[in-house]
Amino acid sequence: MKVVHYSEPTARQFESEVVRGVSGRVLIGREDGADHFCMRLFELAAGGFTPRHRHDWEHEVFVHAGAGQVYRDGTWVAVAAGHAVFVPANEEHQFRNTGSEPLRFVCLIPAGPPEL
Repeated sequence: MKVVHYSEPTARQFESEVVRGVSGRVLIGREDGADHFCMRLFELAAGGFTPRHRHDWEHEVFVHAGAGQVYRDGTWVAVAAGHAVFVPANEEHQFRNTGSEPLRFVCLIPAGPPEL
């Protein structure tokens, strides 16, 4: 068993033309013996956004803090603390922070794809 506070794992920073103000942490992954899933935490600074992308696996997201939007089917949908999001495999998606505080969300993916 592993018990960890989300702030303990080392954060990886993401910054480029297609991603701004994003940090990601693996909370529970293959190094912990998790054979089926990986749990990550992402934090988007005010004005930050993930790249618009798609991939072969589904993932589930739980918004822990902040406010933002998720790109889905060509439109932006508002999300805030307490919302859950299901992203099916191969669906184009993107998250962006529309608030003044960090947007923090937990993201679960199946084992196999890169964890970050």
